[in-house]
Amino acid sequence: MKKILKFYEIDELAKKLANFVNENTVIALIGDLGTGKTTFTKTFSKAFGVKENLKSPTFNYVLEYLSGRLPLYHFDVYRLCQAEEIYEIGYEDYINNGGVSIIEWANIIEEELPKEYIKVVFEYSNSGLEDERNVEIEYIGNKKKEAELLDYVNFRN
Repeated sequence: MKKILKFYEIDELAKKLANFVNENTVIALIGDLGTGKTTFTKTFSKAFGVKENLKSPTFNYVLEYLSGRLPLYHFDVYRLCQAEEIYEIGYEDYINNGGVSIIEWANIIEEELPKEYIKVVFEYSNSGLEDERNVEIEYIGNKKKEAELLDYVNFRN
């Protein structure tokens, strides 16, 4: 489902999503440069209980934050040349380790994402307003969980 959201509404979505997720949840963030993926992740991590300042893991591919209600693994796969390279950093260990994984630029590794994951897409709004984005959210691979997610984050029309 897709909606046009103001920045404060995107922050609210991130906070609600932080309360919705549980062990081994993967969140795939997709969007062009500057559409809000890292800002969303920072808001999500604070609501998730992470005490550290979230940094972009561009040069490390993944950073771990253990101070939240579950471990949070923040991936940035922008610099990968091939999707399979994600396995060189222990990707499977992270996504199956009882924590939550949030992956920026997830479209680059789309074929390597698990069967079930939350997909959040950010696009610049056609309205021309700088403080809003088109946001789409789906629960891939499980329609029942998608219905629960959309209800929980109040993302129905």
